[in-house]
Amino acid sequence: AVLRPWIDVGNVGTLSLERIERHYQAEELGRLARPGRFYDFTRYRPRSYIDQGRRGLSIPNTVIRYIIREDSPDLVFAHLLEPHIYGEDYTESMVELLKFLGAKRYMLLGAMYDMVPHTRPLLVSGGANQPQAEEEYRLVGARPSNYEGPTTITYLISQQAEALGIETRTFVVHLPQYFQVDEDFTGAARLMEVLCSLYDLPESLKQPERGREQYKALENIVNDASGVSSLLQRLEERYDREQNEETGELTKLSPNIEEFLRTLDEGFDSPQQR
Repeated sequence: AVLRPWIDVGNVGTLSLERIERHYQAEELGRLARPGRFYDFTRYRPRSYIDQGRRGLSIPNTVIRYIIREDSPDLVFAHLLEPHIYGEDYTESMVELLKFLGAKRYMLLGAMYDMVPHTRPLLVSGGANQPQAEEEYRLVGARPSNYEGPTTITYLISQQAEALGIETRTFVVHLPQYFQVDEDFTGAARLMEVLCSLYDLPESLKQPERGREQYKALENIVNDASGVSSLLQRLEERYDREQNEETGELTKLSPNIEEFLRTLDEGFDSPQQR
């Protein structure tokens, strides 16, 4: 599942699911019959469009699609739109759908902004209460999440799914805070690495070259702006230090750099980015 707009910055989760859906020609399973029960359409605006000379209306909704595979598990894709009202009813309906389908696992995918450098492999954080998830996280290079703070009511889906014996996973890609685009292809490629490893998907779905071209445009910005260049250097140092700590190699940053990075974290610590 991907949840908009809470943890789908850069449309990373949406891009990833849509790649899989296009490749396997996914079919729609269903959508909310009356989305206005859960959504305020002055906040999620319907969009008008013209198709072959006729005007239509696209109403924001939660959409479920699926694919059937012969030699691998079938997959159901939930494009969740975060509810404004009756959140408990919304989550209960999703849990009922999981039960009806006989789902074995519920996985939430997405991305968030973080103070990370674009010049290093993007980090992925994950969360699950089941001990067997640890091996999967090591396999795909995901780190445990220690986030505490504002979250989404749809987290109840994971809690209730676990109570029913359904496995749960969460994978969130960390994107560079200073480079915000509508579609982050490097983030999508990193998330696809995770999904390809876990679900035996074609390697061609990763499409890392699109992300490399996109992030390459950052080089001119970094070279032309001394402030950005200085920021990038500090982010790289912190990234390398944290990675070294995980492997047992300690590299201490200077007090000035530590204070600078703490200031950055405080300035960018917005709940909407979680």
